[in-house]
Amino acid sequence: MSIADLAPEYIRNIAPYQGGKPITELAREMGLRVEDIVKLASNENPLGISPKAEYAIQEALFDIARYPDGNSFALRDAVSKKYDVAPHQIVFGNGSNDILELAARAFLTSDCETIYSQHAFAVYPLVTQATGATGIVVPAKNYGHDLTAMLAAITPKTRIIFVANPNNPTGTLLGRDELYAFLKQVPKQVLVVLDEAYDEYLPAALKSEAISWLNEFDNLIISRTFSKAYGLAGLRVGFGLCHAEVADIMNRVRQPFNVNSIAQAAAVASLADDDFVARSYALNQAGMAQLTQGVEKLGFEYIPSFANFVSIKVGNAADYNQQLLKNGVIVRPIANYEMPEYIRVSIGLFSENAKFLEVLEKIKQA
Repeated sequence: MSIADLAPEYIRNIAPYQGGKPITELAREMGLRVEDIVKLASNENPLGISPKAEYAIQEALFDIARYPDGNSFALRDAVSKKYDVAPHQIVFGNGSNDILELAARAFLTSDCETIYSQHAFAVYPLVTQATGATGIVVPAKNYGHDLTAMLAAITPKTRIIFVANPNNPTGTLLGRDELYAFLKQVPKQVLVVLDEAYDEYLPAALKSEAISWLNEFDNLIISRTFSKAYGLAGLRVGFGLCHAEVADIMNRVRQPFNVNSIAQAAAVASLADDDFVARSYALNQAGMAQLTQGVEKLGFEYIPSFANFVSIKVGNAADYNQQLLKNGVIVRPIANYEMPEYIRVSIGLFSENAKFLEVLEKIKQA
């Protein structure tokens, strides 16, 4: 008997989440200079962080010997005012991944089922499996969510449905009318976790209006993050918006002080910097056009994306990924999403996108 056998089988069977390769790791592996490496693998904001957030971080350092505010009062107030929700409808997490896990830990047991789409975010099956619950994967429709099929998959054991909008890693988007009609048909005893990590990259005309639906759907949980458009990926701060009773249950399983004081201060300042978010959005729109036009010119197919990344069909994605790494470009192969012919490429600065396209062309012609 191995000591690992002391853990439940459903825990032993979990395949740990693999993040994008760090720049320093690639530099060591390939003998490259850090400054020559471009990382387009983790959907990070190439602009960095808001100047207001940077100042807030510096100020917060003076009080770092103290525990953070366990209730995130200042951040709770800022989110409440920004999104016009009651303070007690907000749950904070160590990134939005934490929100997904809190929902799972609070509401799932080994007798429950969750539903999520094929080609959807890898954390949904992970948090399901970590509770011993059973995940039901619904085949994708044009690389996105088939909401009709997801409704048909509901059983008396269904407790949570995970929906990503826009979806990661495919970038597909559900229309607001389609999403609203779906929520109307989901039984009240089934929670819908609507993952809107990339909402800030949507034009106003395409935003879902889901926050305004919270008063109508007690079973709706919306997760958001500061890791993408706000650029705070390294600080890990996200939040969930939901019915007050749902928030209360989730907060009962939340770890004390799960959002550190620097993250709280930076997030408050970031929410107040609309200009930075607007610049991030504009850069992303221009970069998306640069990348998609570039890959089209090279003869590659891609999935039209509404996020800050695009998935490109290159054929032997594992080989392309290795060649890109050798040339100092980090992207994300997504074979683990049942897409072995695709790589996912984050939108970077103009020069970073240009280097990716240059190396991509070089590999194709070799």
